[in-house]
Amino acid sequence: MGQTLLLYLPVPLHYRDGVICLENQACNGLRLWAKHFERILVLELVSDRPAPPAWIPLESIGPPLARIEFVHLPEAYRPDQFFLALPDSLPKIRNAIERSDLIGFAIGGLVGDWGAVGAWTAYRMGKPYYIWTDRVESEVVRRTAHTMPWRRRLRAWLEYIPMRYVERMLIRHAKLGMFHGRETFEYYAPYCQNPQLVHDVHLTRDDHISQITLERKVVRASEGPINIVYAGRADEMKGARDWLAVLAELVKLGVDFKAEWLGDGPLLAEMRSSLEPLGLVDRVNLRGFVSDRSSVLDALRDAHVMLFCHKTPESPRCLIEALASGCPIVGYESPYPADLIAIHGGGHLVRRDDIQALSQALATLAEDRVRLGKLIACAAQDGAKFDDESVFEHRAELILRHLTTVESH
Repeated sequence: MGQTLLLYLPVPLHYRDGVICLENQACNGLRLWAKHFERILVLELVSDRPAPPAWIPLESIGPPLARIEFVHLPEAYRPDQFFLALPDSLPKIRNAIERSDLIGFAIGGLVGDWGAVGAWTAYRMGKPYYIWTDRVESEVVRRTAHTMPWRRRLRAWLEYIPMRYVERMLIRHAKLGMFHGRETFEYYAPYCQNPQLVHDVHLTRDDHISQITLERKVVRASEGPINIVYAGRADEMKGARDWLAVLAELVKLGVDFKAEWLGDGPLLAEMRSSLEPLGLVDRVNLRGFVSDRSSVLDALRDAHVMLFCHKTPESPRCLIEALASGCPIVGYESPYPADLIAIHGGGHLVRRDDIQALSQALATLAEDRVRLGKLIACAAQDGAKFDDESVFEHRAELILRHLTTVESH
């Protein structure tokens, strides 16, 4: 305590009926940061768009809000907006850096990424900083560009190489790299002088499945249709089309199942229109956005399996939330999920894009209920170590250990 931490949050503030609102998990994150640092300076986007449903009043942070100062920056994702905003925004960023003892930035983009601007500014000012990221944005852009309208696809291809260069350059200069999840860590570690594997979750200890509920879940899993769930955005990154294709294969295999997708996104309408042609109308519930977090956790605790088809190098928190709910993760292999279940084996992974292998894995679990029950118990064990207090304490310790001992160059 006693030091000022500078953060950049890429999640924008919104106004709702004159009340300043922020995404609920971002509010929880600021509350947790304030437990470890005396004062928090936040470089924060401000949007003039309507507040999304998951945004809540800033007052929900509670008393620590008095020790948090927001430095407002505009949303500027078009090149013309970004370069017009630079002259007014750079002095704000420099001033915030000068007033801070410990400095860090989330990065994830190119045009409009004030985190990247802040990191470069800190480097030019001779201030040590850390980088935090939970996905490889340049690879996300590269792998999803083909799904975009032609104008956005052209811009994505033009930005991919400079975005990759900026990511690596800023990470090379950082005194500390905090990379959420094994996949992000393995990609960036070779470019970082001090890479650290961290996690970013907002589950409390009370959010974890209780032992009694877990035991009952294992017993219930012995019969009835296999219950499949996913919680996340309905978009190309999450493999929404593959998710439905796997379920369509289960129909062909004669598997008795029910499934639901919790989350909104650009592909949700397409998914809904695909249910009838795929023969999934009576089996799949596309619930869309669910604002009540407890409802999401209830769905994970009820489900036998979290089916995921992630396409890009990122570290989705939903997989940790599933494990903590005693819900095995079954999906495409990559370093992140493989690391999550490395100790107890609370899931099953197949090669990416192998729809047939993934559907067969689910069919096998539907047939072998003893194995399914064991997998449920193993999932809860793999998820037991993750909670918001622990992961934020770990990151705060890394910042204090690696940045307070560094001399400005």
